[in-house]
Amino acid sequence: MTRSSYRLPSFGIQVAIGMGLGLALGLVARELGPDSALATTLHTTGQIFVQLLKALVPPLVFTAIVGSVAALRDLTNAARLVAQTLLWFAITALIAVSIGIVLGLTLQPGLHAGVDLAAAKVPTTTGSWIDFLKGLVPANVLGIGAGTIIADGVATTTVSFNVLQIIVAAVAIGAAAVSVGEAGSAFLLFNASALAIFRRLLRWVIALTPIGSAALVGDAIARYGWSALSSLGLFAGAVYLGLALVLLVVYPALLALNGISPGWFFRRAWPAIQLGFVSRSSVGTLPLTEEVTERALGVPRSYSAFAVPLGATTKMDGCAAIYPAVAAIFVAQFFGVALHASDYALIVVVSVLGSAATAGLTGATVMLTLTLSTLGLPLEGAGLLLAIDPILDMGRTAVNVAGQMLVPTIVAKREGLLAAPADTPAITAT
Repeated sequence: MTRSSYRLPSFGIQVAIGMGLGLALGLVARELGPDSALATTLHTTGQIFVQLLKALVPPLVFTAIVGSVAALRDLTNAARLVAQTLLWFAITALIAVSIGIVLGLTLQPGLHAGVDLAAAKVPTTTGSWIDFLKGLVPANVLGIGAGTIIADGVATTTVSFNVLQIIVAAVAIGAAAVSVGEAGSAFLLFNASALAIFRRLLRWVIALTPIGSAALVGDAIARYGWSALSSLGLFAGAVYLGLALVLLVVYPALLALNGISPGWFFRRAWPAIQLGFVSRSSVGTLPLTEEVTERALGVPRSYSAFAVPLGATTKMDGCAAIYPAVAAIFVAQFFGVALHASDYALIVVVSVLGSAATAGLTGATVMLTLTLSTLGLPLEGAGLLLAIDPILDMGRTAVNVAGQMLVPTIVAKREGLLAAPADTPAITAT
């Protein structure tokens, strides 16, 4: 067969094949045991893939935001775009948290839980409004920090980054580069060149997504399985029902109301949604999310480079709206604490305004503890749900990523900026 006559399946199909293969390998690895060579290989391969994606996040976000600020100066409706984006973030979060509250009150998962009270404990990672506000201020230009953890006498130093801090720093630097006029031209040219280089690196890493998906799905099945769901089945069902309603009912309805075909959107956005599901990280999925939003959905780079990274930090309909609403009601029911209308209003306020506290990281414990502390509920309640958090996080992150592409697409459509994308949504390494 000649090269010209051979054509690989679309990128989405490749990822789906990888997920199916990962499911099969995960079931085999679970039978062999967590210490088997197959389980170790799946875990290591998946972690390496996510690390590759995350390694590109700081330089990509920084250069893209700086370039976006420079490009926004040529748009007469830049302020309107920002306002529309934040408004749609709030609208979708409001709908999602309302669904979560209704499901929590209707299904009452806290009254039918088989979990032992002994599992209640305060998680090691908690959230507060003060920590969130302090986190807005960059510790350095790139928002990168380091920490040392000592366990069993062994010190391990890790480097982390805060996407929200990177966005704040990049907006300030981009605005400064524009304001100094000609003196900032050389910097903006360098930034544009660096952005092109990092985007090419991104495309090479994205080409590995089918392999990474197989490893991540296989690792999740091998490590967690579904046995932990038995004691919290109703709670997990309530969360996934809420996620399904948002992803398959609310989002399509919003798209249709704005003149966008839901089928067209999901066909093109599916690769990023798939990766969000298996990686459990909006930040890890961010490079692909931005690539899909721009190339497959037709959102202009000058806008998507700003809206998508901001969404990866603050647009969390799964982790910061549905989940904390259902979980807070679960905790209140489990401990016999009565909630009143004002408490449900607080859940809505926290979900709409506090999404950035999740910082796009794997898991939603920070947002849950922020909600519990605001309501005055015992933080130990979060510990009851930790056993099934990885399983829930897959669905939560998929919805997060879908919303992070949905809002820029809707805003671009409403503002007449949505361009005709390529005929195929495939993302390749070329």
